[in-house]
Amino acid sequence: MSTDAAEAVPAAVAPAKRAPINKYAFACALLASMNSVLLGYDISVMSGAQLFMKEDLKITDTQIEILAGVINIYSLFGSLAAGVTSDWLGRRYTMVLAAAIFFTGALLMGLAPDYAILMVGRFVAGIGVGFALMIAPVYTAEVAPTSARGFLTSFPEVFNNFGILLGYVSNFAFARLPVHLSWRAMFLVGAVPPVFLGVAVLAMPESPRWLVMRGRIDDARRVLRKTSDSDDEAEARLLDIKKVVGIPEGVSDADDVAAIVRANNKNSRGDGVWKELLVNPSRPVRRMLVAGLGLMFIQQATGVDCVVMYSPRVFERAGIKSKTNSLGASMAVGACKTFFIPISTLLLDRIGRRPLLLASGGGMAIFLFTLATSLHMMDRRPEGEAAALGAVSIAAMLSFVASFASGLGPVAWVYCSEIYPLRLRAQAAAIGTGLNRIMSGATTMSFLSLSNSITIAGSFYLYACIAAAGWVFMYFFLPETMGKSLEDTAKLFGKDADDEDAVVAAGRHERKKSSTELVTAQH
Repeated sequence: MSTDAAEAVPAAVAPAKRAPINKYAFACALLASMNSVLLGYDISVMSGAQLFMKEDLKITDTQIEILAGVINIYSLFGSLAAGVTSDWLGRRYTMVLAAAIFFTGALLMGLAPDYAILMVGRFVAGIGVGFALMIAPVYTAEVAPTSARGFLTSFPEVFNNFGILLGYVSNFAFARLPVHLSWRAMFLVGAVPPVFLGVAVLAMPESPRWLVMRGRIDDARRVLRKTSDSDDEAEARLLDIKKVVGIPEGVSDADDVAAIVRANNKNSRGDGVWKELLVNPSRPVRRMLVAGLGLMFIQQATGVDCVVMYSPRVFERAGIKSKTNSLGASMAVGACKTFFIPISTLLLDRIGRRPLLLASGGGMAIFLFTLATSLHMMDRRPEGEAAALGAVSIAAMLSFVASFASGLGPVAWVYCSEIYPLRLRAQAAAIGTGLNRIMSGATTMSFLSLSNSITIAGSFYLYACIAAAGWVFMYFFLPETMGKSLEDTAKLFGKDADDEDAVVAAGRHERKKSSTELVTAQH
């Protein structure tokens, strides 16, 4: 399916010499992606904070497990709300809202006197995380020029991993404080980045695609000229966006046309989109959902957040007994993710999405199987003979993290921000983000119980099988999107995508014609 469909879509013609990265688009992507620091920090800081919270608040492993993973369930509500909010308020103000909500949640967690208030703080922080996680890749994909879209859209995952590293550093830095202060300091430090992020985002332009949906054609043109490689590309991108929104080619974008667009685009606020996505999707939309949701499921079902959040326990099982040493070793996980993610960032627009996804998925399956086998063999050997197996376990865990960071981690977000048509993009991305958070919550909230039931080795065997099945899915269901404009990418998922767009455009053209005739008659 993917090969034939891909051949039917005209690929962008590569210039003889790769154009330099547009500095303005680079700055916009950088600022937008910094929101992802919030999620990464929250996940990793919990890995160390839980050790001290358990001792200070006298809570059980089950309570820790729920507290650690429930933020992902809470973020589901944030990501779904962000889809509607980003179409209503705009992409930019949605990012400001995300920073404000997370700031409030971090304060509540850091100052919580008991477990109940901690849960309230996790809920508020989770809403903020859901907003940030959904909006950053959508905004970046809509601002970035085609030549650098993969590179720039991978930035959210880069900053997510940077946040993970900061969380581990925070764990290690505050581990020597008194028990009742250490975990509080770890959470309160997380309230600092949102302040700077909320202010920095205000300096960014709004998404040109959102501006067109609101009939602000001139504003969109100004943004596109700043974020495109040339004025010709800016006009071509604007023409594509106007076509999808429903402005026929050759029609003036004067104020009267803009007013008609605003009147005819009530759907841009989300009206009817959920029905088109979930109740009666067309064949191309259904294929997009299978590809996007499947990829989001695989990304989290392989247990990467369990490795991040419970790395001190895995290191302890591998032979590192000291609490301080295990926290120090956990920093290697954050450093590994941060170091390897530039591989995919630099190669996304050179070799494509599919090769990176397949190489990453295969490596993850192999290293998870190696990790599970080494941990399983350690159970059968005397402690003195298990040192070498412990080293293999640690190496396999870090290699798994490296495989994830160099492919599936960032590329999944890039891919899912590209494949949906404009009218569905925000809500479809919200659904994908919601599924991603549900799976993250399900794995992190069940890891300790699962490990007690089938051992840690058994848990990683299960994740290895999921990674292997995910590789098969990616091979057969994901077409290559490199070099395609956002407006052309939808055609990869079925020949009737063109027909559907034509029908929609024709219907809107008739409505515009009627509206124009009415205005003329009134004058």
